[in-house]
Amino acid sequence: MTEAPGLSAGTLLQTVLSLLFILALLFLAAYLLRRFSSARGLAGQGPLKIMGGLMLGTRERIVLVEVGNTWLVIGIAPGQISTLHSMPKGEVPRTDVGEKPFGQWLKQMIEHKNEVGNDAK
Repeated sequence: MTEAPGLSAGTLLQTVLSLLFILALLFLAAYLLRRFSSARGLAGQGPLKIMGGLMLGTRERIVLVEVGNTWLVIGIAPGQISTLHSMPKGEVPRTDVGEKPFGQWLKQMIEHKNEVGNDAK
């Protein structure tokens, strides 16, 4: 029987270096893509603006989105996005540093909605 020819050290080194070069190109392309087309760079452009957000759990959050002259309160959970409320565009009240202005504002809006709903009954 004849033995199959083995890989030489030069061929193995060339293969490993080629693989590392391709991986480096992939990481560079991902970095450049993230750097030049990041969501932060696009925030405020176009018809949608994210006004604020509140984490409810590890994978759930509420986001306030401005679309034209309307605000949408959107609930985001794994595999689901739901519009919770819509209202005319307004001003988010500013509070002291350290407080959560969006969370407090949302709580006030929910309490106000509950009061209005209870008065109507």
